Order: sequence, then structure tokens, then C-alpha cells
Amino acid sequence: MFKIASSAFDNTEEVSSSKQYRLMVAIAALVIISLLASSGGSSIQHGISNPWEGFIWGIAEPVLGLDQLVFIVAIGLLSVRFVRGVYISMAFVLAALCGQIIHLNLSGAELAISTVSAAIAICTIISGMMFIFLPTTEIPWFAVTILAIMGGLSQGYVDSQAVISTDLVTKVIYLVAVTFTQTVIILSVRKISTIISKKAVNQLLPTTIHWIGLTFCAIGVVFLSNVLI
Repeated sequence: MFKIASSAFDNTEEVSSSKQYRLMVAIAALVIISLLASSGGSSIQHGISNPWEGFIWGIAEPVLGLDQLVFIVAIGLLSVRFVRGVYISMAFVLAALCGQIIHLNLSGAELAISTVSAAIAICTIISGMMFIFLPTTEIPWFAVTILAIMGGLSQGYVDSQAVISTDLVTKVIYLVAVTFTQTVIILSVRKISTIISKKAVNQLLPTTIHWIGLTFCAIGVVFLSNVLI
């Protein structure tokens, strides 16, 4: 009986490890795509004229800007630290959707895209700073939630620029596609982080977390400088 139980446990561990590796490979692939898309210092500019293009570009949109992708990953990682952290992740997704809807319904009172892009970069920098101070400072859940909402609103506002002059069907398909991709990415990051934390509690060195924070900050600074210069 004990052998059967042990075998079942080993099989479960193998499945978890396999799932972890698949998710990590998928996230790594997204990062590479984002790096290539943002190699010029900003995300790829594109026009959308029909529902099919709205679907394709909507699926790709959250990956095209490296600062946006990094921020999504950061929120996913930070949210794992809290008991109900999934609500923080969903707050980001809903805020991004609201940001898109707000932009599409504004008339004559639009914010400059460069200003909102700067806000995205600043949110990315702040998320990196949270990682830097994470080993020595307890980050409150409401601070992460506020950051997630601000970053989500900013990302949604910028993303909707691509469909601002299209028909209603294209807009809806684009919004659904963007929301779907953001949800998949942030929940995948949470899943990877949860599996790793279960296997190696307290084995992730503070230095590693520190370097993750510095990397996120550096990416945010690069994109902020591109907006300001």
C-alpha cells in the first residue's frame, strides 16, 4: 500500500514538473518574442481593419511591449505571496479591460499615448523596486493591488489605440483577445511560482530576488527614457 502511495506521489511530482517546464518554456518564448518586437525601443506599430486582424493582434498585443510583459510577470510573481493573491492578478486584468473601454469611449479628452506609456514604464520600475526590497521589507497587499490596477489601466489605455477607429465587432474581438492573453500569462506565472515555492521554500536566495528587481527596473528605465527623449 505504501509503495502504491509512494508511486502515485512520484507520478504527481513528475506531472507537476512537466507542467512547470512547459509553462516556463512558454513564458521564455513570449519573452524572446517581446524582445524581438521591442528591439527598436518601442513595440511594433500596427493597424487593424477587420475582426480577424483584431483577433490576431489582440492575442499578440500583451507580448509586443517588453515593459508591458515584464509588468504582467511581476504582478503574477508578487501576487503569489498573498493568500488571495489571485484577486490581485484579476484586478490587473479587469483594470486593463477598463482602461481599453475608457479610451474607446473618450471623445476629445484623450490623454497623450506618450504620457500613458511613461506611466507603464514607471509602474514597471516600481514593481522592480518591490522585488529589490522584498527580502527585507514586507510589501502590503494593497500596495501591490494599487500598482496592478494603475498598470492595468495604463496598459489597457495604450493597447486600445490600435482599434480606436474600427467597427464595434472588431473592437470587441480585440478586447476579448487581449484580455485572454493577459489572463493566460499572469495565471501561468502564478502557477510556475507556486510550484517552485512548494518545492523549494526559502531556497530562493535574496540575491536572486534582488537581481530580478534590478532587471525589471532596468527595463522600465529604458522604456521611460525612450518615451521622454
